[in-house]
Order: sequence, then C-alpha cells, then structure tokens
Amino acid sequence: MNTGRVVIGGSSGFMGQYLLPRLREAGREVVTISRSNADIAWGDQDAIDRAVDGSSLVVGLAGKSVNCRYTAENRAEIFRSRLDTTKALSGAIARAENPPALWVNSSTATIYRHAEDRPMTESTGEIGTGFSVEVAKAWEKALFADYLPTTRRVALRSTIVLGHGGVLGPLKNLARLGLGGAQHDGWWPVSRARRAAGTAHLTGARRGRQRFSWVHVDDVARIIDFLEEHPELDGPVNAASPNPVDNTTFMATVRAVLGARIGPPMPRWMLEIGAIGIRTETELILKSRWVLPEKLSAAGFEFRYPTLEAAVRESFDR
Repeated sequence: MNTGRVVIGGSSGFMGQYLLPRLREAGREVVTISRSNADIAWGDQDAIDRAVDGSSLVVGLAGKSVNCRYTAENRAEIFRSRLDTTKALSGAIARAENPPALWVNSSTATIYRHAEDRPMTESTGEIGTGFSVEVAKAWEKALFADYLPTTRRVALRSTIVLGHGGVLGPLKNLARLGLGGAQHDGWWPVSRARRAAGTAHLTGARRGRQRFSWVHVDDVARIIDFLEEHPELDGPVNAASPNPVDNTTFMATVRAVLGARIGPPMPRWMLEIGAIGIRTETELILKSRWVLPEKLSAAGFEFRYPTLEAAVRESFDR
C-alpha cells in the first residue's frame, strides 16, 4: 500500500469521515480541508498549495448535499461548492513542484440517464439531461480542465453509498414505523419553471421498478486504494456494486434485515408531499440508476460487499 501523504478536500462529510481514520490507521499522513474542523479551510489557497505539493494522493469530496429542495439558491450553492473546491485543488496541483501521482475526485452516477432498458457503463453509458446531470458534467469538466501532465485523474462516479448512517438512517426509521415500502412513480404536475430549471422529475419506472445501484462505503475506500495501485485506470470510473437491484427489492431487503413485516407501497403523490415536508426531492428515489463497474471489474477489483443484503446488514449492525 502507498505510504505517501493524502490530502482530503471535503473531509467533514460521510465519505471523508470514513476515510480519515482508515488512512491514519494505515500509517499515512492525512491533511484535511473543509469549511470547519479541518487542518485547512477552503479559501486558504496558500495552505492548500503547501499541502498538495509533495503529496501522493489528493481526494476531492467537497460539495453541498443534493438532499435538499432545488431552489435557485440551493442550485447555485450545489454548483459553487463543487466547482470552486475542485478548481482550488486543480490550481494547487498545477503549481506544485512535486505534484501528486493521483487525484481522485467525486462525481456521481446520476450523470447517466434514467435507465430502465439496460445498464450504464463507462464505455456505453448515455449521459442524461436536467439539473443533476448538468452539475455532474460541470464537476467533471472542472476536474479535467487544467493541464496536469504528471497527475492521473479519476472522476469517481459513485452510486448511492451505503454504510452506518448516510441514506440508510432515515430509511431505517421509516421501515420501523411501517413506512418502508417500495416507492412508486406516477403522474405529478410539473410547472413550467421547474421544466426550465431542469429540476422536474418526469414520470419514469412504475411500481418500484426503478433500478437502485449502490455501493458500500468500505468498498469505496478500497476502490481508492485499488486506483492507487492500478495506474492504467483513469478518467470516469463507476463506483457501483456489480449487483444492482430494483427499488422494490431494495426496500424489501431493508425490511427483512430489520424484521419489519409491514411496508405498503408509497405512491408518487405521497412522496412529493413528504419531500416538501423534509426539504428534499423525489428524483433521489425515483430516478432509475442502473450502473455497472465495467472498468473496476475488468481490472480485477473484488468487492467486499457485492450483494445488497450483506451490505445493508453490516450497515445496520454497526
């Protein structure tokens, strides 16, 4: 395993908090960058430059959570928080006398279209449309914008990351209340303004058939290790279990692991009202994300959690 310094940009989030102790336990020096509670604050470009110069790995994870209502203010912050931090890391690498060998930057599998007909891979996947896709495209464009001839760059197109907390926390509570049924898509009025902004989720898969691609947080960490050891891997890389399921199967697995017997389906109208109440968007659960890890599989990566039940059980048992 590589022993060089690691710089984590966006260390306070779910993924950053998992990586930090893991890397330090492996004996690596880790420098963190975040808005608060980190070694360096975003905006202190000189300090970022010093940390990056001589490091062996930079991991970019920063960005406002998309688990919010897509108001104009939130949309602007989602873009800004990703693009400004990515540019800060890119500039630091460009100015470094001893630039890192590898820069792994977060992206998202949401960049692919709503897929019910076939899985999306790095070589055959089709880019979608709408606000979330534009965010992903701009994020990856910022990653590859500068000329960095000695630094390999990977856009880690992550699917839904499972682990202790994260997205499973609220679902655990809902399932125990008897509300852990499949999320059913259906008709819902869409305003002209939302269509123009690209934030409207248009009716897609019905009766919980939307695909749910996922990956366990431990495998994401191991993928980053694997990328360091495999210099042939660059560009977009799908961080996704090789065994995606549909929404109905996912929610049934959550209920089974928790021993929750009741879980009636949740229709679109109920989801929309609930999303307004908890300040989120139904796209996060109704878009069909069908993604496979083509590059990782071809390179020989072995998932510790290839199947959903084991991943969910570990996430709830911790």
